[in-house]
Amino acid sequence: MDAALANRLAVSVRAADPDRYFSALFAPAALRPQLLALYAFNAELARVAETVREPMLGAIRLEWWRETAEGASRGTPRNHDVARGLVALFEGAKITLADLEALIAARAFDSSADRFADFAALENYLDATSGALMRLAARVLGAAPERTREAALAYGLTGLVRSLPFHQNRHKLYLPLDLLGALHVTPEEFFHLEKGDPRLAAATRQTALKAREHFLAARAAPRPGAALAAILPAALVPVYLRKLNRDVPIHRRQMALLSAAMRRKL
Repeated sequence: MDAALANRLAVSVRAADPDRYFSALFAPAALRPQLLALYAFNAELARVAETVREPMLGAIRLEWWRETAEGASRGTPRNHDVARGLVALFEGAKITLADLEALIAARAFDSSADRFADFAALENYLDATSGALMRLAARVLGAAPERTREAALAYGLTGLVRSLPFHQNRHKLYLPLDLLGALHVTPEEFFHLEKGDPRLAAATRQTALKAREHFLAARAAPRPGAALAAILPAALVPVYLRKLNRDVPIHRRQMALLSAAMRRKL
């Protein structure tokens, strides 16, 4: 990958996904462009549901990215920086077209009207999105991907809690139906719960507790070795859980990532 393309991808990831961008800075310099190409691709997939209102439009855009990945896998990329980055990713890492197609398929939920019955279903989705991304990042780094699951679930659930107001506004439900049922709240009622409502606080608390459980499991796991940069975003989970309703300054996030990188574990 040429330096100009690598720089443009880095700028793109820093704007769209700063947690993963700063985590990638702790990866070996030679592998960093591949990691950022992967994260840039993921950011494009995540953005689809944020920019469409109809499931069909979401499906069309995801299919465009599937075709883009397919072209890049053959070495014939579209005229798009992320597409050109994928060529380098396919050439330099053990990433297959099937890996990226699985990420795309998992993202179909984001722009659909589907819902999760329980936490197991929610965690399966997170494992197929945030989890798969961490596994692929670990593979880019030449590390064992199996050690990423708990870290990915912790980071994914934390991100879900932090983005609840956004998803409420767009009437997209990620919290499981059994949790809402236990709180005697229907999905439509949930979309209109106001800040300070004890039912919203209870839903947030239960999800945050799940995130903390997964984080503690990830922290107790053996040191991640070469996979460290892949799982580093999860080092932000404690910071985010302490400040659920507040923004965390970028310098505070950078310090948390640096601390974990120096310890070589979460």
